[in-house]
Amino acid sequence: MASAAEQLAANLNFGALARAEELKKRIWFTLGALIVYRLGTYIPLPGIDPQALAQSFEAASTGVLGMFNMFAGGAVERMAIFALNIMPYISASIIIQLLTAVSPSLEALKKEGESGRKVINQYTRYLTVVLAVFQSWGIAVGLSASGGIVVNPGPFFIVTTVITLTGGTMFLMWLGEQITSRGIGNGISLIIFAGIVAHLPQATAGLLELGRQGAISTAFIVGVIVMAAGIIYFVVFMERAQRRLLISYPKRQVGNRMYDGQTSFLPLKLNTAGVIPPIFASSLLLLPTTVASFSAAQGGDGILNTIAIYLGHGRPAFMVLYASLIIFFAFFYTAIVFNPAETADNLKKHGGFIPGIRPGERTADYIDYVLTRITVIGALYLTVVCLIPEFLISYAALPFYLGGTSLLIVVTVTMDTVAQVHGHLLAHQYEGLVKKAKLKGARRGR
Repeated sequence: MASAAEQLAANLNFGALARAEELKKRIWFTLGALIVYRLGTYIPLPGIDPQALAQSFEAASTGVLGMFNMFAGGAVERMAIFALNIMPYISASIIIQLLTAVSPSLEALKKEGESGRKVINQYTRYLTVVLAVFQSWGIAVGLSASGGIVVNPGPFFIVTTVITLTGGTMFLMWLGEQITSRGIGNGISLIIFAGIVAHLPQATAGLLELGRQGAISTAFIVGVIVMAAGIIYFVVFMERAQRRLLISYPKRQVGNRMYDGQTSFLPLKLNTAGVIPPIFASSLLLLPTTVASFSAAQGGDGILNTIAIYLGHGRPAFMVLYASLIIFFAFFYTAIVFNPAETADNLKKHGGFIPGIRPGERTADYIDYVLTRITVIGALYLTVVCLIPEFLISYAALPFYLGGTSLLIVVTVTMDTVAQVHGHLLAHQYEGLVKKAKLKGARRGR
């Protein structure tokens, strides 16, 4: 089965694209919003000494803070107004979804449809503000205690930093929602995508510079490039992989006509959770280490320094915790987005059944059994892809962030965006066919 990208490439008609005014407006709006986001990553916080910040970040960039900076598109090393990026919103989404699974009141809201979803989204926004205030306060306190980074440390700097960083996160959350509703693709994913893509040229140039200096061999660089190409192919293959369950429909009589039974397929994606598990896992790992990394960079001691050391990139504790969180969220998010009991009930209402399986509860149990098995493969696939750069960091002892999670997010978001572009083009073609049919009908009526 051809993917959306292959179908788009095979049926691409630049004339149809030029006539699709709605699609062009959405694309231009998305590009404009992403440009606004990128400009915000270059606007620094007031009261920061850039040179002292650069020296401090260089000492701390080998830990989790390096990945945070990659997701933020370099905003952390410049301590820009978007330094927190969209991570507090993602953390809030995780917490709300966890509470929805255990809280009867939130679960009832979820079942109310669009009105309940709006209430849950509002709760997520409120929690985002709380988390953003907490993280920005930790950053402000860490910068103030660093000695030299802040020109005039004190309560005024802490208050202005908290307000600025929290406001930046809320603006990005609003911008992501606007992209989703008025642009192309998922806005939150595209913001993370834009940050990673903007950082990839710098990461590639840094890798080549290390090769020029002799820190790493040419064979290692070639191996990394081949590995990146292999990961892209592997991600595309796994994201398109499906387990199709055969669905049969019995014969039915409509009036005096008898229609033969039909068969179709229920597609179950190998990776139902998509790119959400690694993003959620990274978000939770970044939450407790944001302050710890700055403290460790200034030679602090105590529990924060210990956390920063053990949760550094390539460390066994980081890899074990990262892998565990990815596997957990793969199963958790799959359970949220796909309900076997609801699917089995819908099949039963429409007269469909899986051959050899009794409709109803037995069908739900069978779908759940198959979904659990393929989710194991999907979770292992995500874990392997995301841990590849961690093993490279551990092996080469280099601040290497090109690969794994970043390539997974870039490829997945690209596939999703291309699929939406293809969908808008098809919708435009259908609208054209409907208009032509109406015109022909009007002419015949004359």
